[in-house]
Amino acid sequence: MPTYRDEVVVLRTHKLGEADRIVTLLSRRHGKVRAVAKGVRRTSSRFGARLEPFMVADVQLYQGRSLDIVQQAESLGSYGAEIALHYDRYTAAHAMVEAADRLNEAEATPHQYLLLVGGLRALSRGDHDSRAVLDSYLLRAMSLSGWSPALDACARCGALGPHDWFVAQLGGTVCAACAPAGAARLRPETGDLLRALLAGEWDIVDEVSAPTAAAASGLVAAYAQWHLERGIRSLSHVEGTR
Repeated sequence: MPTYRDEVVVLRTHKLGEADRIVTLLSRRHGKVRAVAKGVRRTSSRFGARLEPFMVADVQLYQGRSLDIVQQAESLGSYGAEIALHYDRYTAAHAMVEAADRLNEAEATPHQYLLLVGGLRALSRGDHDSRAVLDSYLLRAMSLSGWSPALDACARCGALGPHDWFVAQLGGTVCAACAPAGAARLRPETGDLLRALLAGEWDIVDEVSAPTAAAASGLVAAYAQWHLERGIRSLSHVEGTR
């Protein structure tokens, strides 16, 4: 059976037997990969620490029938240790890798890999507010998967905006004529922040007020969870960090 190399982000791990782990990886060229890392739970393991969640590594894998086997692992980005020191970064990173894990194989592209690596790097450095990094990641990941939110036109009728209501189930902002009862009212400053998060305009994102940031975060969470079809469980822990 063939072997192959790829760059990966470790999304999650599960214990297997007494010393092994099953690792779920988002790779640069092979989409999502599930593999067995043998002996990594032993203290003598050569690469156990390189295969923890949030770590970026260059790995060599042996292609198996149902699960591949990790043969080598070299660290490319040791983000996990720094992220784990800060609760807000840790919970945001968990939500990011959980969202990445929900992507199906067709959506696990090199762009998704690079987006996740960039987000984890930003969290480890503390470049920006952790929740803002998460919100930007979720919006951009949804966009790469073909679910970019409508922010400049009505998601239902296409009327040019900006508009004052946001409905996750309809795909973003909607006009007054299309807004259903109970639609969330979108303040202009919140709409501006959503656009900045989607575009990665951090000079704008870093200057917003806490209430505006919180309002945008609620809309991003609702939008991402609706399109991923299952709730992102980690988001319940992130909510408590603001």
